[in-house]
Amino acid sequence: MRVVGIDFGNRRIGIAVSDATGTLARPVLTLDVRGDAAHAVALVGDAIVTLERDDEPVGAIVVGLPRRLDGSANAQTPIVEAFAARLRQQSGRTVVLQDERLTSHQADQLLAVRERDWRVRKQKLDAAAAAVILQEYLDARPPSPSATAAQEGGNPEPGPPLSRG
Repeated sequence: MRVVGIDFGNRRIGIAVSDATGTLARPVLTLDVRGDAAHAVALVGDAIVTLERDDEPVGAIVVGLPRRLDGSANAQTPIVEAFAARLRQQSGRTVVLQDERLTSHQADQLLAVRERDWRVRKQKLDAAAAAVILQEYLDARPPSPSATAAQEGGNPEPGPPLSRG
């Protein structure tokens, strides 16, 4: 099963997805949000359904949690927490909050290697930030048996289900 990463913003939501082994994250798309939280959840839900139709099922969702550099909550933190709670309720999936401090800056640096024009980078930034958030989450987890087997060239074994977060 794959994992979806989300960089939530008031105007745009970046979406990334892992590979089937839960090892690598890649940016997928950026959604323009023009409405309330319910609209944002519906847009993300539709995007996940599309991802599943095109590939494997999604087992969990990782949402970037904004915080100040000292780790304390900022004005956006409760908005993202409410979005994540609503997404968890409506999707029935595990939703994990992942610290997103400096991920947009890191994503911009990665994009700048290939693209010098800020206007072009800005269009890709939210999805790239979602990929950074998701990759940090994936790197912090112990490797799954299927990922280990795939790296060793063996047959993957089913791992334990993801815990509710």
